Amino acid sequence: MNQNKKTADPSACVHCHLCQKNCAFLGKYGIDIGDVCKLEPLAYHCFLCGTCSQVCPKGIDGREIILNIRRRQVRENKGRVKEKGYSMLIKEKKEYLFQNYRNGRYRSVLFPGCNFPSFYPETTRMLADLLWEKDEVGIIFDCCGKPVAELGMEEDAQKIAERIDHKLQSMQVEELIMVCPNCYAYLKDRLSVKVVMIYDKLRELGIGKEIEEKLRIFPPCPDRGTMEILDTIRPFLKEEPETITESQCCGLGGCAGQKESDLAVEMVKTAAAGGSVCTYCASCSGSFARKGFDQADHILLKILGSTEKPDTGKSMINRMKTKYWQGGIYGKEEK
Repeated sequence: MNQNKKTADPSACVHCHLCQKNCAFLGKYGIDIGDVCKLEPLAYHCFLCGTCSQVCPKGIDGREIILNIRRRQVRENKGRVKEKGYSMLIKEKKEYLFQNYRNGRYRSVLFPGCNFPSFYPETTRMLADLLWEKDEVGIIFDCCGKPVAELGMEEDAQKIAERIDHKLQSMQVEELIMVCPNCYAYLKDRLSVKVVMIYDKLRELGIGKEIEEKLRIFPPCPDRGTMEILDTIRPFLKEEPETITESQCCGLGGCAGQKESDLAVEMVKTAAAGGSVCTYCASCSGSFARKGFDQADHILLKILGSTEKPDTGKSMINRMKTKYWQGGIYGKEEK
């Protein structure tokens, strides 16, 4: 089958076990992505990284199969996640508790996502200031809805995207600049405004420095298939980077980390085995740091010349603070 043509039909599985051999989750339980009955009670143990889809000779989209199971379970439970352990996540993300649109009435607006301001608050301020000074770029804080979507809450996730789109249209925003690869991948086809990655905007405005060292890059899950976002970073790299393919996830994908904490730690150990790591996802760099690996850097910080380390101890406090920033960019008087 043409690998560009994917199917979410589990009956296409020929049980060659390639997915099982390449996926830590499937390998742990000795099942294939086509074993739907066995996957049913384990749907929230999958990291949704897409590794199974990449190796499947029949073009089966294993990620979509798992998501379909989660969605059906939510529908059967009257729109609620039946699986235990996600109540706090849902409470925060469903109507994102820390959303802030006070500084969003500009043509171009920065959308840092949830985790970048949480782990890198000072760099977020630096970036916002640089964009404001160069091009009067505004800033808003919200959650894209992907965590809610990945829990199987399809209708709620759609409402989140519609709410964000309505807000942006009402403020006459024309361009949304994404820092998070998950936000970019999830919202780029769900919004009516132009969605770009931060690296394209930095190049356009002449911000950032070239990185001379050769990097070992850990691509985040949403960019594994196309490396589209990595391509926007390449102009800042003097040398072609080494991409880490041995580890399938940072341990946070699919909201599965709490169910499979042992696998999450092993994934980080695998990625870190070759030495220092550079990623372009704050969720990844934060996950590495929380699991004891302190040699994981965010490439955006290198481009901006920031030496800030992920603030894992105060990440939730940093996130909460975004709700209260007001009056111009980070309290500055508006121009």
